[in-house]
Amino acid sequence: MRRVPFCKLQALGNDFIVVAGEHLLEEEVARWAARWCHRHFGIGADGVIRVTSSSSESEADFEMRLWNADGTEAEISGNGLRCLAAYLAFTGRWREPVVRIRTKAGVKRLEQIRREGTHFEFLADMGVPALSSAAIPMAIEPVRSRVVGVPIRVHEREIPITACSLGNPHCVVFVEDFAAVDIRHVGAAIERHPLFPERTNVEFVRVRDRQNLELRMWERGVGETLSSGTGASAALVAAVLNDLAEREAWVHTPAGALRVRWQPDDRLIVEGPAEVLFFGEWVEPT
Repeated sequence: MRRVPFCKLQALGNDFIVVAGEHLLEEEVARWAARWCHRHFGIGADGVIRVTSSSSESEADFEMRLWNADGTEAEISGNGLRCLAAYLAFTGRWREPVVRIRTKAGVKRLEQIRREGTHFEFLADMGVPALSSAAIPMAIEPVRSRVVGVPIRVHEREIPITACSLGNPHCVVFVEDFAAVDIRHVGAAIERHPLFPERTNVEFVRVRDRQNLELRMWERGVGETLSSGTGASAALVAAVLNDLAEREAWVHTPAGALRVRWQPDDRLIVEGPAEVLFFGEWVEPT
């Protein structure tokens, strides 16, 4: 029997399994991620994060790879970043207030601003959003510098969308009433829409006022989730581009709120929590 230690964490209900690289190879995580994430026959999570020390310490302190619940690899997760930072601090692998983590979407900087036992709060620099259709990417001709209010056809009707990339693709749909939208049906259709060759995350956003947005999330490779850090960032970006919000706002999810700030230098800063839940071992027959 092979025993693989892991840690389970959550950030506003978006839960992740973190495993240290010395315990599991990348190809093993890719093979096992869907089983680990299964809510009934596995550990249960929205994704699996493998962490290693950085090969380039001048640029980053650690490196992460992330696999979704369906076993596909993702570039980044804002909530996953905070969970990883909480894991590193809780286990003593990192003792400084600021940690730099290399993702497939670049190096991200997180600053710990509060800690109470297993509960942590971080400021995460998510970088500058990409706004052009080519960078998202979207299969639109001619290429657009911004994708704002563009109608796409979903289930025989036109839905205006605003899209951007935070290192992973996002498609925002503004709604007046969540109850009037079949989020699973519409979210799944937009995720795999032909306009998004790499599929997309889908945010359903209701504007409460210019400082408060409400978010329901359909994550690429996962499905409906309670929250998303990059999704909250995309929600604010889309609201600003449509002149529906200020450049700093609270984004409210079913599991709590994230504070998102789109700075004058165009970098997005997300303030939010992460919590260490438990440690365990996955037993794999050899």
